[in-house]
Amino acid sequence: MATFSLQATPTDAASWAELARRAETAGFDALLAADHPGDVASPFVALAAAAPVTSTIGLGSYVSNLGVREPMLLAADVATLDVISGGRARLGVGAGHTPAEWRAVGRERPDVAGRVRRCVAVAEAVRALLDGASVTVDSAELTMREAVLREPRPVQDRIPLTVGTANSTLLRWAGAYADVVGLTGFGRTLADGHQHEARWRADQIEAQLACVAAGAADRTDPPALEALVQTVVVTDDAEAAAAEQARRNGMTPAELLATPFVLIGTVDEIVTAIAEHEQRWGVTRFVVRDDALDPLTPVLARLPPAWRGRMIDSGSLMSGVPASRIPRLP
Repeated sequence: MATFSLQATPTDAASWAELARRAETAGFDALLAADHPGDVASPFVALAAAAPVTSTIGLGSYVSNLGVREPMLLAADVATLDVISGGRARLGVGAGHTPAEWRAVGRERPDVAGRVRRCVAVAEAVRALLDGASVTVDSAELTMREAVLREPRPVQDRIPLTVGTANSTLLRWAGAYADVVGLTGFGRTLADGHQHEARWRADQIEAQLACVAAGAADRTDPPALEALVQTVVVTDDAEAAAAEQARRNGMTPAELLATPFVLIGTVDEIVTAIAEHEQRWGVTRFVVRDDALDPLTPVLARLPPAWRGRMIDSGSLMSGVPASRIPRLP
């Protein structure tokens, strides 16, 4: 059963509240706020503002840069959001690819391996704090001493954790420990520090799924798979609409349309594509940008209603992907 989340950032109070209400009414599973300090609004402040004007939609960061976020402060933000929303908080995390964000807090961005180690260390610490544990860490990536999140305590027993990445090591870790693995399709970060090469070819997607499967090998229920959708276009000519983006990515339009990172076509074709992405890749969750709200509203109306409630647990998230649909490493 497919679910959709809407990623957005506020520009003013009235339009943000209206967006949150419209997303909930349209059937989106979650409202997600981007987290790029200095470039967008603070995600947890924004999400707390959306909580009183909604009642069922999940609220989470997508994704918090663990290179520049400290575990205690992040855990407190997430727990506070969970209390304010009555148990609807989500936490999305990533390793942090933008050099300027690291420099802004007085750090130089490390190499890929260093970013992954920092991400894992912080994610483990935040999870432990939210679970009520005392956390002491002394490593090159993170130092904490007897940290305990006494108040506020989350409403949920376990706040769902999404790890957004295309890195092999982090995909394996997410396969073992995350509730949702967010497939970003990102390749090498380009010179501007924000844009990326795409890893959207079928063999690249299969390699990413194999990493998730390797990490999840000892789990009874594997994590749900989620795709970050870059383009949503409702059109009668999907191949023409996909042609330029396909050319930039070195793909044919047909190859591009087969990936879970775009949804292009008529409403019927997009509904069919969603089902095919589940069958082929095991992807049952999709994150789209706020400009997709109107185009996707008739699509969501055609999908079975997603289960959601005030108490969202990891089991409900992880039940969407049959283990048989995730390829195993030999």
